Formats: sequence, C-alpha cells, structure tokens
Amino acid sequence: MKFQKLYFTYAWSADSVFAAITAPIVVLAMVTSLAACGTRSGSNETQNELSGDPAGTITFLIDAAPANLDPRLATDAQSQHLDGLLFSSLVALDDRMQVIPDLAERWETPDPLTYIFHLRRGVRFHDGRALTSADVKFTFDSILGRVPGESIVSPKAGAFAMVGSVTAPDDATILFKLREPSASFVWSMARPAIGIVPAGAGADFADHPVGTGPFRFVRARADEEIVLARNTAYFSGNGPGNAEEIHFRIVPDATSRALELQKGSADLLLNSLTPDMVAALKKDPRLEITEEPGTSVAYLAINCSDLILQHRQVRQALAYATDRETLIRYLLRGQARPADGLLPTENWAHDTGIKTYAYDPARAEQLLDAAGFPRMPISAKGGASGKDGMRFTLTLKTSTEESARLIGAALQDQWRRVGIALDLRPLEFATFYADITRGAFGLAYLRWVGANNDPDIYDYVFNSRHIPPNGANRGRYVNPEMDKLLDAERVEMDPPKRVQLLSQIQRAIAEDEPYVMLWFPDNIAVNRRRIGNVDISPTGDYDFLTAITVR
Repeated sequence: MKFQKLYFTYAWSADSVFAAITAPIVVLAMVTSLAACGTRSGSNETQNELSGDPAGTITFLIDAAPANLDPRLATDAQSQHLDGLLFSSLVALDDRMQVIPDLAERWETPDPLTYIFHLRRGVRFHDGRALTSADVKFTFDSILGRVPGESIVSPKAGAFAMVGSVTAPDDATILFKLREPSASFVWSMARPAIGIVPAGAGADFADHPVGTGPFRFVRARADEEIVLARNTAYFSGNGPGNAEEIHFRIVPDATSRALELQKGSADLLLNSLTPDMVAALKKDPRLEITEEPGTSVAYLAINCSDLILQHRQVRQALAYATDRETLIRYLLRGQARPADGLLPTENWAHDTGIKTYAYDPARAEQLLDAAGFPRMPISAKGGASGKDGMRFTLTLKTSTEESARLIGAALQDQWRRVGIALDLRPLEFATFYADITRGAFGLAYLRWVGANNDPDIYDYVFNSRHIPPNGANRGRYVNPEMDKLLDAERVEMDPPKRVQLLSQIQRAIAEDEPYVMLWFPDNIAVNRRRIGNVDISPTGDYDFLTAITVR
C-alpha cells in the first residue's frame, strides 16, 4: 500500500477556505498524538483489547443512518450496503461485475422477452419461513406498484418498467415477460440493488426487515445503532468468517470515528474518514489499513431546471473551473482517480474518446461570457469593480461529513476565480437526501456507489422518464435526443451495436455536462488488529463482512 505525504502548498486565496483547511489540520494533530501514545503503550496491549464486546462481536462505525432498510425503497448507499447483508436477490455480481447465481441457481432466456429463473430449494427467511416463487413475484409486483391496496411507491419502478408480467408457475419457478427487450435486465436485479422480501411485507417492513441474506436483523435504535447477527441457516454458508454479531454504530463526526478506533471502543470502518486521518492512523500499530481502487464515483449533480444552470455553457464552465488534480493531490492525498464519466475506466463499455475537462479557468471565463453572464461591477464600498466582480451565485448542498464540506470550500475558492460565488449548505444526511430527491438544490456533492458499474446507469439518471419518484434523474435533465439514444440502447441485444450506442451516449453526456464528474475514490478500510481477512470489493459493499475473522 502506498500513502502520499501531504504538503499544504496550494495557494488558497479565500480566508474561509483557509479556515476550513486548518480545522482538519488540528484534528490530524489530535489523531496523530493519540497514535503516538498508542505506539508507546502498544507493548502492554493485547490483540483482543476492546470495550467489553464479547468474542465474535464487532463494532462497525458508519457515518450516517440508513434512510430505509426496505430494499424496495432504499436507494441511498448506506441502506443498500446493509440490505446486501440482510437480503438475497435472484442474482449477484462477482468482483468483475459479472452476473452469478444467488437465489436463482440457473435461468434461461428462450426469447428476448422471456426470462425463466429456477430457485434454489430449501432457502428460508430469517423467521424460518420457506422462500418460494410467490415471494419473488410479490417483491417485483410491489416495486412496480401492482399489489392491490398497497401504498408503497418504489423509486426502483422505473428500472423495471419494461416488465409486462411476473408469474409463478410453481414454487421454484419465476417467469418474467417483458414488453420490450432489455440488455441489462438481469444485471439490474442483482443484489444489493434488489432484495427479495416475504410476500405480504407491508409499509412498515423497514422497522423489522426479514430477508434470506448472510445476516439477520436484531434491533435498531434511531440514529444510534443497527445490530445484525450471523444467519446460521444462510443457504450459501457464511464463508470463512466468524463474526457472530455486528453493531453498526452511527457516528456522524469523522474525528469521533477516528478516536473511537484508537480508544478500542470500535473495531472497523470503511470509507468514512478524511484522507489526512487515514494517513495519521497508519502510524498506529494497533490498526491496519486496507486500500484498494474503487468503482464508486464522486460528482456534482446539477439541477438543469435552474435558470442559470440550464445553460450548457455554464455547466461546461463549472467543469473547466474545477481543478480535480489539485483536489485529489492535496485534499484526498492521492486516494482517488480522476473521473471522465460515470463508468469506471475498467468497465467494458467505458468510452475512451469522450470529452474531458482539464483545468482551464480562461476557457471557463469565455464560456460564461458567451452564456450571457459577464462579471458585474460591485459597489464602490466593496472595493472591486469590472472583471473583479462576481457573475452570479450558486448554491452547493453537501452532507455535514467533514471531507464533503472541505471539498465544497475548495470549490468555492476555485470558482470564485472565474466570477462564480458559491454558497455552501451542509445538511444532516436525512434532510440533504430528501432535498436531492425532490429537486430542491442547485448543485449537490454526491457519489454513485455500485450502480455505475452498469452502463444502464445513464438511462437511470439521465432519461426524462426517470425523474423521481420513477428513477434517479434528480437534476431534472430533459433532452429528447438523449432519451431516444437511451431508449434504443436499453433494448439493443446485439453487443457490438449496443457498444456503439453507449459510446454515443457517453460522448453526448460529456458534451452536455449534466454532471460535473470528479473522481473514483479508493476504498479504504481501517480496523483494529483483532479483525482479520479484510478483503474489500471494488464496489465498497459490506459483503466482505461474511469472511472477516475476529481474534
């Protein structure tokens, strides 16, 4: 593992940005100090030192509460991570993003509109009830809003709008009839995006979810903790791991998470510390750090219905005004790769010829002028006029997580140089996510976790049919020509033709810039040495917990 040393050599011009950066330096000093103390006392510690947790029990720190543990409704990353442990689906994905069996032991496609899945025998829900095709049928009917009298409105309905009917010829067979071909149909139903729930699961199902996954729900305390226990009857076995119970403790503050790891009151976290904290904790001999390239993508969502942001030239200017390389080098400590699109560069459908936006503030200024937003004089009292004035003000919403706020402050400084004032609005996650879903934002700093490994992500987030609640087109991007391309790609079953369409889509989106693409963050786990076999997947899901060992 390689860690880059950080030197604060970038010339930040705004006092507010300097303050935002010096605060994490103080935090870094605190964490480093504790690490040094740990080094001196390490010889007197045992590998099993923890705050009273019994053997086989681990405490996993998370930065935000899951929005909803009902897999029919969950779209936020934290909910889907946990749902991947609680629920199984018909299929899953391996580390290369290839579809593999899960609840379905095999399937066939006699024609492009027919999919027949054959279920494993003997699978049981956590409450002991046998899983049958009736549960699979109910799950998909519920997602599609086809259960009479049900009040659930699933945001995943749009992804399965092509499903004409779901039938269960017998207890172990489920048959899907599509209205039109769908190249990504099987991929779209993979765990953790889809989880099979028991037939009859109601609107309160999230309060006590029951699945067939490797862990079962024990209890939850709102905004404090979710406890899962090992499912000893898991149909695939539990792998080599021996973690019996996992306490997912919600600790919103990154500093507190780091300190809890060092104190020994927590065991493990994943992707929830600032880069400088990770570097500091690397010095603590009681801790281990695992770092792997990730496929999640960080981006700025743009509300294309905004009177300013509806201009393509403005969106392109934002991309040119963003110095990704510097942000990655100094704020992320090199723990990320620049992104030119939603698909990871390793993805089979990634197009290498799409438009990229290298840092070019002069080009950004030209585009803003051409869009009709010249720099405006400020009053004499302000002490600036002419080209030193601002063009307009935009609002960026982020979570309250420290690294998100720091990135927002850095963008505020970079964009000010081209005449854009940025108003930062950090919000508690529940409020932040609600605002994003209902389109109450101008710009938002977000990540796609997992879903962007499928090329159909472009359809899900940029097709006008998928404006919430029917999908994740949260920026209200509407482009009839793009809709036509997306509709054609979605039903194209010939691989070479589909690749060609996907190339057109990626190039057109990069030109239109409804997202400002940022980077692919590395996956970084930090754990106490009593935890072993930490083998995180490229997607950053929690499935590695089935294999971890507790010493």
